[in-house]
Amino acid sequence: MQAVSPFSGNDPYNAAMQTGRPAKSKRSEFGARLHAAREAKGLSQAQVADKLGIAQQSYAAWERRDVALRADQLQQIADVLGVGVEQLLANAPKPVRVAGPVGRLRQVFESASKLPRHQQAKVAEFVEAFVAQQQKAG
Repeated sequence: MQAVSPFSGNDPYNAAMQTGRPAKSKRSEFGARLHAAREAKGLSQAQVADKLGIAQQSYAAWERRDVALRADQLQQIADVLGVGVEQLLANAPKPVRVAGPVGRLRQVFESASKLPRHQQAKVAEFVEAFVAQQQKAG
């Protein structure tokens, strides 16, 4: 009697088999989406890293830890993996709005922030003096 192999054909590996070494830590949410997109495309970390022009270890860190990537990096990754940036960022926390002036005052300060430093200093000096005067009066 001949033994029957549970594997189909001569290839003992199948698509359901995990690739690489098991992780020591849980992936970040972004890393899990990145990993799933890479696996769906059938690419190794080294192949993706090569297409991105980075080291495999750097890419591996992106799949493992929370990372801050630039918009152009996200777009490049999405292009390599054949997915949209939105898919990689799905369920990402919304950016927290920094407290500060709103409306017209914000626009004025954003415009002033584009001035040369010495002119910014004059604007700040004027605003500080005005605020101090208003606090004394009120």
